[in-house]
Amino acid sequence: MSMSSPATIEDVARIAQVSIATVSRAIHTPEKVANSTRLKVNQAIAITGYTTNAMARSLRLGRSNMILVVAPDIGDPNFSNILIGLENEARAHGYGILIGHTHNDPQRGLEYLKFLNSNQAAGLILFTGILPFGHQTMTARLPPSVGVFEPVYNGGIPYVGVDDIEGARKAVDLLIAEGHRKIAFIGDSRTRLAYSRRRQGYDEGLDAAGVPVGERIILEGDGTIESGRLALEQLFMRDTLPSAFMCVNDQTAIGVIIGLGARGYDIPTDFSVTGFDDVPQATFMTPSLTTIRQPRTAIGKSSMALLLELLSGSEPPDAEILLTPDLIVRNSVSTPARRFVRR
Repeated sequence: MSMSSPATIEDVARIAQVSIATVSRAIHTPEKVANSTRLKVNQAIAITGYTTNAMARSLRLGRSNMILVVAPDIGDPNFSNILIGLENEARAHGYGILIGHTHNDPQRGLEYLKFLNSNQAAGLILFTGILPFGHQTMTARLPPSVGVFEPVYNGGIPYVGVDDIEGARKAVDLLIAEGHRKIAFIGDSRTRLAYSRRRQGYDEGLDAAGVPVGERIILEGDGTIESGRLALEQLFMRDTLPSAFMCVNDQTAIGVIIGLGARGYDIPTDFSVTGFDDVPQATFMTPSLTTIRQPRTAIGKSSMALLLELLSGSEPPDAEILLTPDLIVRNSVSTPARRFVRR
């Protein structure tokens, strides 16, 4: 199919691997089509951006009861539990869920934007933190939408998530209480608002403890295990080591712990490490990871409840709903090693 030509029903049928008649039934009388088939057709429509007058007529007969959830990586350990909260709340109110996986590909994000503009979903839950650039006409026609997990900085969309600043403060306060002052923040980001807020919490905690700005160690990262390991290697190359690592998420913390272990260091005897999120691996790794727990199921439920309010015509009372995170103390934090203690 040429991207410059309008998509046809034949394109949808080919991608969904169904007949043209089945595509037509899925559009006009979706209640007569199996859920699995309707999902394939909807996903094909999202990919092609297909729209017809018939589809518009079908909308006049009854509003779509599907919610599109767009995520950059459905393999993210945070996604599944948030999705549980989303789906439970949606089902309780007669809505279904469609999942759009962008693979961090802007073109895929644009395809789902086209899908929304074809009126095949009543609302949008957005995990990506960003809307496609350069498509103001389509973004202006978005259905009611809510950002989750990552604030949407260019869309003016209400957001439901964890209080990243408070969570980071809890982590840094724990490290300060244990006697650490030389604390590295791993995972600074200029593009991810959640990460920059965690950096803000780090700075506020060290400000409160009287740690000078010049003594702080900040390294960028993208939230992956590899970025945590690479950040650690940078510190060894600089010969500037902290006594503790405050990581922007658990994946980064796991990378730091792997890197330290490869160099023969013991956690927490030689270094302390904290994460953020409390993914399942945090409990089972050695040592188990001290981290900040996101109330993921509650975030999913709250975000869907907010979207349902928007679908009913209500205006959100707040631009953001931030849930309180919990500090989970395990075995990766202790007092500083003797070489870091000032005499």
